[in-house]
Amino acid sequence: MKLSKYFPDSAVITQTEAADWREAIELSGAGLVDQGATTAQYTAEMITALEDLGPYIVIAPGFALAHSRPSPAVLRTAMSFVSLKRGVEFGSDLNDPVDLVIGLAATDQGSHLEVMSALARILSDTEVMAKLREASSAQQVREILDSAAAE
Repeated sequence: MKLSKYFPDSAVITQTEAADWREAIELSGAGLVDQGATTAQYTAEMITALEDLGPYIVIAPGFALAHSRPSPAVLRTAMSFVSLKRGVEFGSDLNDPVDLVIGLAATDQGSHLEVMSALARILSDTEVMAKLREASSAQQVREILDSAAAE
């Protein structure tokens, strides 16, 4: 599976700064909005979900999967990628600070399962995660993801 198709240039921000978890989520949401996959309302829904449910999106050391429930604010299934120069605290005892955020917008519960399966393999590979943390362009991110998914 080619993960690169889910990460157009407008959806990738590398080596940036965020003051806190809200700003990290906002950056992730901007990548979804900028590619026409969601409205700004979806970004607000992701932030509200984290405020209500806690840091459940921090699913691996240094990694958050920013998402919310399918809603009318999701126009199509899509993803975004944000790498931070310095990690920020999300409130996860086990996995903070977070320096990689992938945003996920899904139109329904099942539409993203194939992508999630491919991402799970990547998340378990510390070498690939290190390369993603060092990537400095959208093209590099896509190449790393596609190479890892092909293995």
